Amino acid sequence: MNSILGSIVTAMVIDKNEKNLFVQKDGLTIKVLDKDVDSKELGDMVEGFVYINKKDEHVMMTEIPTIIEGTYGWAEVVAVQHELGVFVDVGWLEKDLVVSIDDLPLFKHLWPRKGEKLYVTPTVDSKDLMWGKLAPVDYFTNVALEGTEEMQNHDVNGTVVNALKAGSYLLLDDGFVGFVHPNEREEEPRLGKDVSGRVVGLRDDGIVYVSLLPRAHEVLDEDAAMILELLKRAEDHRIPYHDKSDPDAIRTYFGISKGQFKRAVGRLMKNQLVKQDADGTYMTEDAIKREL
Repeated sequence: MNSILGSIVTAMVIDKNEKNLFVQKDGLTIKVLDKDVDSKELGDMVEGFVYINKKDEHVMMTEIPTIIEGTYGWAEVVAVQHELGVFVDVGWLEKDLVVSIDDLPLFKHLWPRKGEKLYVTPTVDSKDLMWGKLAPVDYFTNVALEGTEEMQNHDVNGTVVNALKAGSYLLLDDGFVGFVHPNEREEEPRLGKDVSGRVVGLRDDGIVYVSLLPRAHEVLDEDAAMILELLKRAEDHRIPYHDKSDPDAIRTYFGISKGQFKRAVGRLMKNQLVKQDADGTYMTEDAIKREL
């Protein structure tokens, strides 16, 4: 294994021409990717970041990139090869990194698409091949801002940075980390996808629980949304009307027919937002938690 790959080194200039500068380190000749060739002479020392480019050449960037081994950063997906993995742009000249198929979700429809982004660092294997490595969950949870109860039901935006069987981790735009349980999504979001949701809880370690499901009023018709809003404002989130109530009383209170009322309540019950008893209609505990 070549120990200088992926690292910052200082090497001596041993050759130059009109276009290129070459340095040597530990017996290895390295092409310098630097436009200012004339400023260096034989014997000068040059510092830079060493890697292998697309032509399988050892090269050095004198402008140190932000993503180097042990340092994570956002890298844009530039290509997807289902038999190998995804290629990401880490800001290196003449080189994209591959995030291996072994580090990506089992199902390829959950792989990131071109233009999306992954949070990676480069690694070097025993064959001197360089790969992009996804940041582990604890990398985010160790540095994340701690969520607060005041964030409940707030809208959040973020990017899927880790997809596990237990759920998806999001790096939120404001520095918090979110977790989406499988029950809080209509479908599993892709790794690298930007998503929008809302905070529905707080974990003991400060990670916020995020739901990608729409709020109830966003999927209900006008009558059902109106009844839900009245329940939200009512004392104990309860109203004294049910499917046995007098039609005239329902029309006076809600402005709709008893048939419309029953259909609207039926939709709310189907979405597990309300229940009924002999005293009327009331919000479920889950609905109260989500909607208030």
